Amino acid sequence: MPTYAIGDLQGCHDSLLRLLDGIGFDPAADRLWFVGDLVNRGPDSLAVLRTIRELGDAAVCVLGNHDLHLLALAEGYGRPHKGDTLDPILAAPDRDVLLAWLRHRRLAWREGDFLMVHAGVLPDWTADETMARAAEAEATLQGRDYRDFFAQMYGNAPVAWDASLQGVERLRVIVNAFTRLRYCTAAGEMEFHHKGAPGTQPAGWMPWFEVPGRRTADVTCVIGHWSTLGLINRTDLITLDTGCLWGGKLTAVRLEDRRVFAVQCPQMRLPKA
Repeated sequence: MPTYAIGDLQGCHDSLLRLLDGIGFDPAADRLWFVGDLVNRGPDSLAVLRTIRELGDAAVCVLGNHDLHLLALAEGYGRPHKGDTLDPILAAPDRDVLLAWLRHRRLAWREGDFLMVHAGVLPDWTADETMARAAEAEATLQGRDYRDFFAQMYGNAPVAWDASLQGVERLRVIVNAFTRLRYCTAAGEMEFHHKGAPGTQPAGWMPWFEVPGRRTADVTCVIGHWSTLGLINRTDLITLDTGCLWGGKLTAVRLEDRRVFAVQCPQMRLPKA
């Protein structure tokens, strides 16, 4: 049963269909892993959600920051951003079904030697600890009090993990790591502003996956989120955000043999900031 890990879609439905056609996807025999950011900024986020939901068990998705942004807005929290293309979902007759399905996606997924998250893993977490932290936040997102979390989800603090953290601060660190992390210090303090490729960051920061002694180096972390990285396909890391939204490519990697598949994508016309 081949498994294809696919990069950030962000509403690029036509590109998804072309990629699936290119790999000869068979929902009865193949599986798809989506690294998050299914929605937003692209032209047809509604179609993306409908298509992936209809795949059932053939698709595994983890939540990205844009997915959480949609869920928060739907509950009246946060504020719309320039460039958002989420209104068709919020106005759709099946919005409640789609949003409930999205909210029940995972923050981390592990099978064998592969560990999938949207953005990153704090360097001091093992793969087992990563899954335990994800389970904590998933229980809140899928539970009765999920609206309370969305009311307090936004924010950059605390910037580092501490096992003694409780409540919303504990959950915010976990969710920020999984859905927003790019750079951190050797001690695991997160930085959320710099989006450039490695080598452009301020002194003292490094890509989370380059921190010496990172405790998930014994598995292959499969991520998206970071379009300026491009494709990396190495023993301990697969990065899949290859800038589909920006006129780059939508990329899939077949996990069994690391073969790469990609389609060229049109440049989306986004409002100027």
